[in-house]
Amino acid sequence: MVNIPGVTMSARYSVNGHTMSKTTETAGNDVNTDVNARISWSDFERVELRAGTVLDVETFPEARQPAWKLSIDFGTAIGVLKSSAQITTLYDQQKLVGRQVLAVVNFPRKQIGPFMSECLVTGFAREDGAIVLVGPDEPVPNGARLG
Repeated sequence: MVNIPGVTMSARYSVNGHTMSKTTETAGNDVNTDVNARISWSDFERVELRAGTVLDVETFPEARQPAWKLSIDFGTAIGVLKSSAQITTLYDQQKLVGRQVLAVVNFPRKQIGPFMSECLVTGFAREDGAIVLVGPDEPVPNGARLG
């Protein structure tokens, strides 16, 4: 990990239905030289980060935290996958339909309440906790792989 002075990195994730978060303040320009903390190129290649277009957005009233249920088209090879995303602070339903996002498509399916999530939509957590989606600046084919 490369530390950038004054940058706060946050991650929010769910374990057994409980949302957890971790925040790390960076203090210097040190590069982590612990080889055990690094991943190999082959590790990175195993993560299927793909672009997809949001086709449909539904409310998710059963979610513990405000969330949308997304249907995302990843092209003919992968198809349409569903995901639950806690992105309601910055994105309304109309703003999401047609938007391209970046998601991990090779995680195991995960039961989130009554909903089965099939991919993990990626985003950055702001200091206020709002999630900013990651996606291409220009249109790319659905299913295009990051790498």
